[in-house]
Amino acid sequence: MKRIFALLLCLLLLAGCSAPAAPPTATSQESTASDAALEVHFIDVGQADCTLLLCGGEAMLIDGGNVEDSSLVVSYLLSQGVEELNCLISTHAHEDHAGGLAGVMAVFPVDTVYATTTTYASQCYDDFMYYVDQQDLTAARPAPGDTHSLGDATVTFLGPVKDYAETNDTSLVCRVDYGDTSFLFTGDMETPAETDMLDSGAHVKVDVLKVGHHGSSTSTGHHFLYEVDPTWAVISCGKDNSYGHPNQETLDKLEDAAVAVYRTDEMGTVVALSDGRRITFTNGETVLPKAGQEEESETFIGNKNSKKFHSEDCSALPAEKNQVIFRSYQEAVESGYEPCGNCLG
Repeated sequence: MKRIFALLLCLLLLAGCSAPAAPPTATSQESTASDAALEVHFIDVGQADCTLLLCGGEAMLIDGGNVEDSSLVVSYLLSQGVEELNCLISTHAHEDHAGGLAGVMAVFPVDTVYATTTTYASQCYDDFMYYVDQQDLTAARPAPGDTHSLGDATVTFLGPVKDYAETNDTSLVCRVDYGDTSFLFTGDMETPAETDMLDSGAHVKVDVLKVGHHGSSTSTGHHFLYEVDPTWAVISCGKDNSYGHPNQETLDKLEDAAVAVYRTDEMGTVVALSDGRRITFTNGETVLPKAGQEEESETFIGNKNSKKFHSEDCSALPAEKNQVIFRSYQEAVESGYEPCGNCLG
């Protein structure tokens, strides 16, 4: 009842700013995500940024969208069973990233807050810092190389490596590693700061890139994209936004690099599910194909009784009458089967 009261109070406070947006549908999303050890939810907050990570019973939020997105973000976190945040990261002080954080902190207790600055000339950022103070916390600016644990995942901060006058370039950059899978979040960092980070020797090669600055042409430089070498990229932007994001130049670079691109303006909320070995994407309704890429042509054998699937040479294959054949790893997962711990890890 206390949590419900806090939520209602938060929504009433926010009502004076703008009418709350309707929360995204999460029912089928929850059932798909329940078997994943790491979940990365790229929440559709329109022309803004907000990502929820869940691992080992802990939750982390990177940015919170605009002020008007507060109720949507709070509702989404509640729909995912979040009761508190192990970590909250404000990549930089612009409203489309930090605006919704005050509303989030008004409802959820937070263990650790990371931010690029504690002062910025905007009411929404002052409100964010007010709630940081109300929870007796200090917003720490991590140095490159600093780490934070989220369940069995490791968060490593890579940038910024210098001080910048341009707010976008002050964006906190972090990579998240879970098993053999990895993700990179760059906020709105632009090409000059990307280059400085590369020159510092930062380890940026990952599987999934959260594309910087909503797909603007001022971010995701050729050299940076080459070094990151992602298989997938996610772009958070609003449909028919006035900025023209994502820029066609950026989309062309991603296409030339054979990167599969998922966009919130086209798909809504996008969720990446990692078991530490493989990554599957869903938009809450169906498993998404690897856009522009061929599916794996590998055979896996499921056990109708145990609901586990195996490689063809596994020593624990079921009797032939109990076998079901899958033509890809993704097909097996989508059918509700779990990988065998012996042959598939």
